[in-house]
Amino acid sequence: MVNPGVPREKWPEFMSRAQTGDRKAYAELLHTLVPVIRAIVRKHVDNEALLEDVIQDVLLTLHRVRHTYDPACPFLPWLMAIAQARAIDALRRQGRFARREVVEEEPITNIADASLAANTEHQDSREELYGFLNQLPDRQRQIVESIHLQEMSLIQAAKEYNLSVSAVKSLLHRALSNLRRFGANHGQS
Repeated sequence: MVNPGVPREKWPEFMSRAQTGDRKAYAELLHTLVPVIRAIVRKHVDNEALLEDVIQDVLLTLHRVRHTYDPACPFLPWLMAIAQARAIDALRRQGRFARREVVEEEPITNIADASLAANTEHQDSREELYGFLNQLPDRQRQIVESIHLQEMSLIQAAKEYNLSVSAVKSLLHRALSNLRRFGANHGQS
């Protein structure tokens, strides 16, 4: 008999258990969520290879940010926000790649030239990221840098900035909302 998975109303409980280290609950939840994630991402991505890449990216992101989920809040909107953001990020990367793609008449034979090109593109992305971060109010920028770039936990960031965990979550939420808005406005210009 096939296990139907974790019922939707139990997702917050299972994520809460996963946050406390229950690997079995975490594995069951992730197994249940893959088809849900696929359905969410499919609304944005019609390329099967890219779809699978985005699903993997969503699963990795869920793993990395699972500590940010508040079990008192609905789970599905939190999951959908992550899945949609990863899908949009993948489409943007794909669009940037397509715009930069050129047909070379001669293959790159100089490793230094290839390395320089890769470093330049990486530098461009990094400058774009820091350009967006610098548009945030100082406190929001510090929280994003601490949690997403320095990989601090919410508790560590709260201690670092003498804030409650709730205040850190609130600042992080506002910062990520602002960054999404900055990214959307940037994509239109």
